[in-house]
Formats: sequence, C-alpha cells, structure tokens
Amino acid sequence: MAGNAKITAVKPPHTGSLARRMMLIAAGWISILLLVGGLALDSALTGLVTRNFDEQLSYMLLGMIGSAEIAPDGEVYFNRPLGDQRFLEPNSGLYWQIRAKGHEDFSSRSLWDLSIDVPADHYDAKPHVYNSNQFPNEPLRIMERAVILPGSDTQWMFTVAASREELDDQIKTFRSILIYSFLVLGVGLLLMAGMQTWYGLFPLRHVRRAIQKLRTTGVSRVSDPLPLEVAPLVEELNALLAHTENQAEEARTHAGNLAHALKTPLTVVTNAATAKEPDLDKTVIREVGNMRRHVDHHLARARAVGRRSAGMARAEVWPSLEAVFRAVERLYDTTRFDLDGDHGATVAVEKQDLEELLGNLIENAAKYGGGSVFVTVNPASAGKAPANMCEIWIEDDGMGIPEEERPRIFDRGARLDTGKPGTGLGLAIVRDVVEIYGGTIALAESEDMGGLLVKLRLPRAAV
Repeated sequence: MAGNAKITAVKPPHTGSLARRMMLIAAGWISILLLVGGLALDSALTGLVTRNFDEQLSYMLLGMIGSAEIAPDGEVYFNRPLGDQRFLEPNSGLYWQIRAKGHEDFSSRSLWDLSIDVPADHYDAKPHVYNSNQFPNEPLRIMERAVILPGSDTQWMFTVAASREELDDQIKTFRSILIYSFLVLGVGLLLMAGMQTWYGLFPLRHVRRAIQKLRTTGVSRVSDPLPLEVAPLVEELNALLAHTENQAEEARTHAGNLAHALKTPLTVVTNAATAKEPDLDKTVIREVGNMRRHVDHHLARARAVGRRSAGMARAEVWPSLEAVFRAVERLYDTTRFDLDGDHGATVAVEKQDLEELLGNLIENAAKYGGGSVFVTVNPASAGKAPANMCEIWIEDDGMGIPEEERPRIFDRGARLDTGKPGTGLGLAIVRDVVEIYGGTIALAESEDMGGLLVKLRLPRAAV
C-alpha cells in the first residue's frame, strides 16, 4: 500500500576510490623511478667496477712492455720478473702471453699447457680489451696491444688475461644489494604513500561524519575545524544549507501570508452566508476577487523564488522591452513609446519575470501618463551605478506622484487613481519580484518629461 511504502536511498554513481587512484599513481611513479634509477645505478656501478678491473690489467700490460727486451737470438724476454705471484701458479686465473709471427709463444707459467688465442696478424696501437670464453669453465677478460720493440722489426702482440669470476662476483654482489635495497625502498615508499593517503583523506571521512551528524542530530551547520583544502567544500555546503533554510522559511512565510490573506474574505463570505444576507452574491463575487488577487500575488512571488534558486536565470533586456512595447501598443495605440540605451544589456533574471516586471511598469506609465513613455537602458545620466547592476529608467509625461505618496504606492492594494481600473497589486508584485532577484526599484520625478520616473536596477548576468 502507498501508506506503507518506504523511501529507498539510491546510491549515486561514482568514479572509483580516491585512495585507490592515489595509491595507483604513487605505485606507478615509484616503480618507474626505482626502475630507471636502479638501471642507471647498475650501469654506473658496473662500469666503475669494470674500469677498475681493466686498469689493473692495463698496469700489468704496461709492466710487461716495460720489462720486455730482444735477446741475441731475436726472441723476446723479460729483463726482470713480473711482480704478481699468480703468474707463476698454474691455472691461477691470471695470465700473460707474447706472440709474434714466426716466433714461439712466450707465456706465463700460469698458462701451463694452454695458450691465449690471439691473432698475430692485426695491429692494436692502443690496449684492446674484450671478454672471451675460450678457456673451459673460465671466462676471461683479455687486454692486448701490438708493440714493436727496440732492436726488432717484429710486431709483438702483448696479451694479459684475468679470470672474470672475481669481476662477475663483484657485479653480482652489488646487484643483489641494489635489488634488495630498492625493494625495501619501494615497499617503504608504498607504505609511506599509503599512510599519506589515509591521513590525507581522513578529513573527508570527518566531513562525512559531520554531514551524518547534520542529518541525525538536527545541527544546521558544519562547524568543526577542517583543513584549508576541505574548508571551501564545507563553506559551499553551509551556504547550500543556508539557502535551503531561506527557501523553506520563504515558503512558510508565503503560506502564512496567503492563509492570513484568505482568512478574512472567507470569514466575510461565511458570515454573509450564515446570515442569509440579500446581497450574498455580490459579497461572494467581491471577496472571491480579493482572494484571487492574493493568490496571484503569492504565485508570482513563488515563481520568482523558484526561478532564482535554479541559478541559471539570464535574459536580454532590449528584446524583452521590444516585446513589451508591441503588446502595450495594442492597448494604448495613441501613446508614443520610445526606447534608447544599451542594446547588449543582459540581466540575471528569468525572461518571463523580466517581461512581467517591464510590462507592469510600462503599462502603468502608459495608463497614467500623458501620451508619451520613454525607456532608457543604462542611461548616461544615471550617475555612479554599481558595475554589477543594470539600470532601466521608465519615464512618462503624466501628473507624477507626490514625493510623500511614493513610499506607500508599493503597498498591496494601494491605488492613487481610483478612477481607472486596476487591482493595486501590480507594483507590489513588481517590488517583491525585484527584491527576490536582488534588485531595487525607486520612484522619482522625470526632469525631461515632468511625470514619474521609475528607476529599476537588476543584477547583470555573468559573462
């Protein structure tokens, strides 16, 4: 049954978790930075260790060249032994060899029955270093250089080789340290990002609890201290709550005013009907007319409040004035209507409300004027009007309104000229609607035409 129906809260669609987004971004950037940094550091350290290893080979190669001489039989020999003891130990991992075409290889005892396969038919003026796997189960780092010794025309290929196991072990060791260090660093950074995300988004949870508190305890505002980044959101929320409260208060006020306005006519009709007065029909017609005017007045206010709350009101002044002129000219075909001023003025008022405002004011000017109505948009003689307001002057050449009578002309039912038809609610509605949109209306004497001057100010629409 409809009386037992429950309102089910519909969850609005969402675009995912902010925390998840922040963590994914953090994890992605941390991974990229650690990967790039790790590769760069690995390349730098590998190059440094390899250069140090090659420098040792270079020192040994220079020592070989500095100690080499040519014997009387044309063979090469060392005039002093090389300093590293490993050259004397078979398969020690450190070797040297001197080779020349047409000569026997001169090599270290550490080579034993092996030889380093180095072509002797090419010439390397500078040390040439490379890796080699020519020894079973022993990768080598080889440095060679071609030299022509004094007293000989032979090109000798000096070669020094060292096992790469030590170099590879060093690279493997620091790579392991690098990997574990970067893993620990990455996990630490992710934990830090997670803590930062949790702590950084905590105020949003606080806002959620504050809003829940609004709903459950009846508190009208969020007054808890919050971070600067969240404060604008809370300010907008409080402004929305205030706006809603104002609308509710306006609705209650309108309802109360309407009820009060209808109470008296209903009482008069009831009493007349109870007393069976002979002019009951006239009484009913008169009081129903009063009630209709009150209803029209409050409906106009309610429409203006609703349109203003939409926040999208916008209307061009000049086209609305032309439309009003066309309509009023049909009723007052002997009246002259003139329009001047800013063609591009735009106000933050709903078009229908703007035309109703202008229609009431221009029709009154034509009704009570002497035959001429002049409307100016943003007149140059308006003085220093606020930059955010558009001013519209409506002048006529009638008798005008005495200054002491002007304040009460906006009261509901007030009519200074009872000889002409009307309800007296037009200007009251105009004033209420203008104030709802944040504008003002004032009456003065027209200096140029001698009649009444209505100064209407409305807020300009945002560009």
